[in-house]
Amino acid sequence: MVKIGKSEVSTTSLGLGTNAVGGYNLFAGLNDEDGIKIVKQALDSGITMLDTAFAYGMGHSEELIGQAIQGYDRSKFVIATKAAQDVKNGEVTINNSPEFLKQSVDEALERLQTDYVDIFYIHFPDDNTPKYEAVAALNEMKQAGKIKAIGVSNFSLDQIKEANKDGLVDVVEDQYSLIHREAEQELFPYLRENNISFVPFFPLASGLLTGKYSKEVSFPANDMRNENPDFKGQRFESIINKVSQISKIAEKHEVSTAQLVLAWYMKNPDITVVIPGAKKAEQVASNAKAMNVSLDNDEYKTIDEIFK
Repeated sequence: MVKIGKSEVSTTSLGLGTNAVGGYNLFAGLNDEDGIKIVKQALDSGITMLDTAFAYGMGHSEELIGQAIQGYDRSKFVIATKAAQDVKNGEVTINNSPEFLKQSVDEALERLQTDYVDIFYIHFPDDNTPKYEAVAALNEMKQAGKIKAIGVSNFSLDQIKEANKDGLVDVVEDQYSLIHREAEQELFPYLRENNISFVPFFPLASGLLTGKYSKEVSFPANDMRNENPDFKGQRFESIINKVSQISKIAEKHEVSTAQLVLAWYMKNPDITVVIPGAKKAEQVASNAKAMNVSLDNDEYKTIDEIFK
């Protein structure tokens, strides 16, 4: 189990990202029943963190999680959610005002059918609100027992520093993976110094780190991967080559490449919880097996060097 920042929240180092649970605005063809099965599979597999957000289906992901967790012991798992999207007359703006964030906490609790959220993140920074004022509002909710830890997501390092002016930020969620390592330069040292946890999103880099792609793959014309530089030209070929190199270590452990990569994150001292998503319950069960993979220091360094 790992601890979240300076809070009392602790969880497994593998969680579940739930943007494909109810995130009908993000993925086509999602099914509510599948979403509920995904959440239950995570809890049944020993995964204790569920990471969601209002933006995943504009509250629908939270509603499905609220249904899925009925009958489970609430003290045995952790829910993280996020807010910043203010919807009025069909228009979405980013809002970090204290009033909006407090209202967002209360509304999330209703959808999740619970009386507290373990981690509440400001999902995106707005242009107007001083970040320490936004965090102070969440601290009021913490004092009231409605949340247990305070997080920020998609913030620049300067915005994180402003948010943490009073030392109240427990956790940061931002992009990081073996192929997107910019956070190692300045962000990780700051988080270490300030006892702030880190949760990476897109840890499997849209499937690139799972070993499922070959150099010959092509995507439909409207597929968003066509716009992603990671899937183009020499960069794509280079990533595929690196993934094939680590597949030998995966074979030695009799695990998939995805399970190996997740195990690498769990061994990384700068990462607190890794939260791969899933569209099917079987994927969750497979990801959960990564918790049983034990990399030695040499293997960890080899993977690190291949992707440096």
